[in-house]
Amino acid sequence: MFDDEEARKAILDLRARIQASDENAQAKLADQARAQAALLEQVGALRRSLLELNAQLEAQRADNARLRGTQEQLARDLADLQKLTRDMAKSLDDRLRNLEPQKVTLDGKEFSAEPDERRAHDAAMAALRGGDFDKAAGALGAFVQRYPNSGYNDSVRFWLGNALYGQKNYKEAISVFRAMVTAAPNHPRTPEALLAVANCQIEMKDTRGARKTLDDLIKAHPASEAAAAGKERLGTLKG
Repeated sequence: MFDDEEARKAILDLRARIQASDENAQAKLADQARAQAALLEQVGALRRSLLELNAQLEAQRADNARLRGTQEQLARDLADLQKLTRDMAKSLDDRLRNLEPQKVTLDGKEFSAEPDERRAHDAAMAALRGGDFDKAAGALGAFVQRYPNSGYNDSVRFWLGNALYGQKNYKEAISVFRAMVTAAPNHPRTPEALLAVANCQIEMKDTRGARKTLDDLIKAHPASEAAAAGKERLGTLKG
């Protein structure tokens, strides 16, 4: 059994230990609170950083989307520009081609013709094919005057003679056909031109002249279809 003094000392010592234990516990709690507060601060900072990073990512996505849109628009604009450039180049080539001489092959003959020259010939021939002999004769005659050295002229004279024949202007048709025969004796249509001269003479009741023309045709071009037709025509002529 402790005496009073010892008991008092024991109580005081116990109190001191309890107080020290309480102080130690409070210190630990304070340390834990500070650690928890620091951790919460770190978590908050991390959360803010994550939010900022997410905002940056969203902004980057928006920028990328705008950039893709811009790139796609630029690609479309570039494609449109390339197409426009091709179209303009083709249009320019077409215009230049329309201004340049063009190769023409007609009745076995190849030559160069100016665009206006070719258009004038084609227009005159269209009138002839349409049976408009007045318009065709005028256009073909004007063609020879305007393009005296044209590669079309032998053929043009032949068809001009036919247009005049269609007008029943036989005398002028004979003149044109004979000019064509003289200028191009080896032209593939020369036999037809001689036969056409004989037809004009027959229409003019010039049987003797027609016979002579047909004889000349048969002698000069015996293997031609025109010569065969001329022989048949000779058999029908009287006088």
